[in-house]
Amino acid sequence: MKINKKIAISESGFVFNPTTGDSYSLNPIAAEILDMLKKDLSEDEITDALLEKYDVTASVLHRSIDEFIDTLKEMKILENE
Repeated sequence: MKINKKIAISESGFVFNPTTGDSYSLNPIAAEILDMLKKDLSEDEITDALLEKYDVTASVLHRSIDEFIDTLKEMKILENE
């Protein structure tokens, strides 16, 4: 998965799609996940990093990351390679 090259992402978690004019504000954890995706980390690497940092079970985190990635794909922020 790659982030759509047209997407603008600020450090504060503001996402703008100039093609559609849509903009989104991410919460800090969502922004952190998107930043890891920008660095080409795999879902497993992202999960491991977040498990070390936050008090959450692996199953809840996997489900949350999967849902977030699905949402990013629906918004055309992520695209398949």
